[in-house]
Amino acid sequence: MKSTHNQRRDFIKKSGLGTLGLTLLPSFYGKVAPSDRLRVAHIGVNGMGNNHMQWFAALPEVEVVALCDVDAGHLGTSVNRMEQELQPGKKVAGYEDFRRILDRQDIDAITCATPDHWHAQIAALAFQAGKDVYGEKPLSFDVKEGRMMLREMEKNRRVFQLGTQIHATDNYHRVAELIQAGAIGKVHTIRLWKDSAPPLLKSSGVQTPPSRFNYDLWLGPAPYVEYIPERTHFTYRYFLDYSGGVFADFWCHIADIAWWAVHPRGLKSIDARGSVAEGFANTPGWIDIDYEFENLKLHWTTKPPKVPGAAKRNIGAYFEGDKGTLICDYETREITINGETMADIPEVGQSIPRSPGHQQDFVNAVKKRSQPESNLAYAREMTLPMHLGLISWRLGRKLQWHAGKEKFIGDSEANKLLSRKPRKEWRLVR
Repeated sequence: MKSTHNQRRDFIKKSGLGTLGLTLLPSFYGKVAPSDRLRVAHIGVNGMGNNHMQWFAALPEVEVVALCDVDAGHLGTSVNRMEQELQPGKKVAGYEDFRRILDRQDIDAITCATPDHWHAQIAALAFQAGKDVYGEKPLSFDVKEGRMMLREMEKNRRVFQLGTQIHATDNYHRVAELIQAGAIGKVHTIRLWKDSAPPLLKSSGVQTPPSRFNYDLWLGPAPYVEYIPERTHFTYRYFLDYSGGVFADFWCHIADIAWWAVHPRGLKSIDARGSVAEGFANTPGWIDIDYEFENLKLHWTTKPPKVPGAAKRNIGAYFEGDKGTLICDYETREITINGETMADIPEVGQSIPRSPGHQQDFVNAVKKRSQPESNLAYAREMTLPMHLGLISWRLGRKLQWHAGKEKFIGDSEANKLLSRKPRKEWRLVR
């Protein structure tokens, strides 16, 4: 007789609904048998990780069985919330070290909401352990890590969804449909922006890490530095050892619609300028970047560009075509053709299936053994220019790029920044 775990694995691998191409919605199943549920663990349960807990616990096909965080305070609070509010009456295991979760054979998938410098290693190790991954943005810390993730996912035949929740909205689907249908003609220029400055951080000085906080494990593959509170938890993102500031934080939020709608190809050059954040942080205070692709030009600016409708949006995308323009943010869009501005063009029919919800899309893909909308191959292409923009900014010069080889042309200093060796004791991916 098959074990409950094997029955669940068989269900996930062999669901006939997947082969018919049907969307697997919670309402279709009604009450889902325990053996048919996806057993999920959440790694990193402060901030966005708490959203992961809430989203996945609300799906009938999911059972959250474990949580992990290097901060015992965050972990204890989140375990309490799971057991008392989100999954009342069900025990949830708590771990300090994510590797204990990967060792468990009864866990099917993980979500990862750790600081950025851990995203790639955790995902790759999860793939090797036979687990599917819903990973937070940005995809990876550097270019090489993105390649490594894709290699390990394909080698181990796993499923990955990037946590670009806005991707699931009707607005983004409709913008992509309109542009792909040629509503504004051939797009030759895209302008992206995020009008936001990093906080003014002040260092409280070197301290002894709190006893409840495993600082060495938090650092993991990043270079060792003495513990300063402002470099950890939420404000870690304003330090280049771990992330790329506001730019890296928001790039994929809005670049996502550019890549989906137009799919820029053949990147040739990257030219960034900007300043370092004021105070203790060392990521950009502001950053503007010009990208040249084979099929278009793309510009990132910190302030809204001087185009109609941009000033009222603190984040946005502006598409310039040979027949008109389209501006959008997360929830709105305006198309302008021959001087007439409209919110939609009803004559353009629906060509892209709508999402059942970002987390549901991941669950469906796991069950069907297919890749979701925000899959790893797509996410890597969309994320790569962000990494290159930061390198151009750090070096203060325009860089030429060979898209086929994924290397800078004639610039060894820039090529060295495409990857970073993890600390010796934290080189975990083999």
